[in-house]
Amino acid sequence: MNGGATPAAGVTVRVPAKVNVQLAVGPARPDGFHDLANVFLAVSLYDEVTATPADTLTITCEGPDADRVPLDRTNLAARAAELLAARHGLPPDVHLHIRKAIPVAGGMAGGSADGAAALLACDALWGLDSPREALLEICAELGSDVPFSLVGGAALGVGRGERLTGLSVAGPFHWVFAVADGGLSTPAVYAEFDRLTPDAAPPAASLALLDALSTGDTTALAATLVNDLQPAAVSLRPSLAATLRAGLDAGALAALVSGSGPTTAFLVKDPDAATAVAEALRASGTCRTTHTATSPAPGATVLP
Repeated sequence: MNGGATPAAGVTVRVPAKVNVQLAVGPARPDGFHDLANVFLAVSLYDEVTATPADTLTITCEGPDADRVPLDRTNLAARAAELLAARHGLPPDVHLHIRKAIPVAGGMAGGSADGAAALLACDALWGLDSPREALLEICAELGSDVPFSLVGGAALGVGRGERLTGLSVAGPFHWVFAVADGGLSTPAVYAEFDRLTPDAAPPAASLALLDALSTGDTTALAATLVNDLQPAAVSLRPSLAATLRAGLDAGALAALVSGSGPTTAFLVKDPDAATAVAEALRASGTCRTTHTATSPAPGATVLP
């Protein structure tokens, strides 16, 4: 437990992790960001954020690596509450309790997910009934991955990833995620990408990958998975190469670094294969722990 007990009442929102089944990265822009063609797929690994009335804005957290979650106003959950309150002339007086299952600093948008969940929880707690578009505007202000955490399912993100177009997705697709020790700095990974890829091309979505998603064709999806940040992540964390190889040797159909890493993602054919690959990865000694999950998964959802 990090920071206190779980609130007994309030509004609880469940929010999924994501995997980038395609992350095409263009050259750095003048503002320091990169244009992306970012195909997000939500997976059934969830955080929960509970919002309860309080005298001031506070955050507590429990779960794996909770001690690595900031409990001050740098946390995207706190920033979400502040932005929503400011738009409505309210004080951001709320207690936010985060129950973590998404790896921390692992390239699966755990912090972004918490921001989206806190936004939806506070909107419900305060009775604001904000239109979805208004919430998405705040999400985009919070960060590039936050809008997708609200929406879930599958989507193509362009710009810096925040401008979303929903995608048709069949599935289910079965995944194993291997969690590394420690995190990777997203800015450092992008800087390494710039060093390794001085002639990056303008990004574009893969039509073959979009077709594989829409038809639920696991074999076709495996053949089209790509992450332009993977060479940079492996350059900064060479041990990831052994994790990727261990998963493929265990029977995964495809392997890639999730987002900016260091979590690695393995697409497998069915639940039995997921169990076998997860066990083999844990036995290989190349990762700290594993999770199995399916996709697509719904976006941020208020729980009854």
